[in-house]
Amino acid sequence: MVMVSLSSKEALLLEHLLTSTDDPRQWRRAQALLWLDEGDSVEEVADRLRVTRQSIYNWCTRFDERDPLEIVARLADQERGGRPCTARGIIDPLIDAVIDQDPRDFGYRSTIWTASLLQHYLSQQHHLTVCTKSVNRALTRLQIVWKRPRHKLALRHPFWRQAKGG
Repeated sequence: MVMVSLSSKEALLLEHLLTSTDDPRQWRRAQALLWLDEGDSVEEVADRLRVTRQSIYNWCTRFDERDPLEIVARLADQERGGRPCTARGIIDPLIDAVIDQDPRDFGYRSTIWTASLLQHYLSQQHHLTVCTKSVNRALTRLQIVWKRPRHKLALRHPFWRQAKGG
């Protein structure tokens, strides 16, 4: 069971934070710590806030580990890992500069640009590793649309009978 013992100064700062913050995550964490300090169990606090008990334990541990910091920093999220989204502002001008040119001029054996061909071009020419979904999103942002041609060979006009007098 997690026993949170807040000093009177910490409790006052947390209560002030409840009224002044716009961040719902900080509000929930501050409220959880205050309830735990009042003697509520972890299960009760987790049920009230609709989070798991493990989240409550993590919040308390993080709050205790960051003791020398100020209250807002002690309640803040941890740094998150993962791949940063870097393709958005970078590949748009590169695609825009090359999309009107013929891919054969760059040594490709295709007459039109495709998402996978643009991905390969960005990898070879600009040393950027992007996925085809990022290329498709960039094409959407640039409002570049292409469709395969539909072949309508030897189709009769809808009113051809009237034209023939029938």
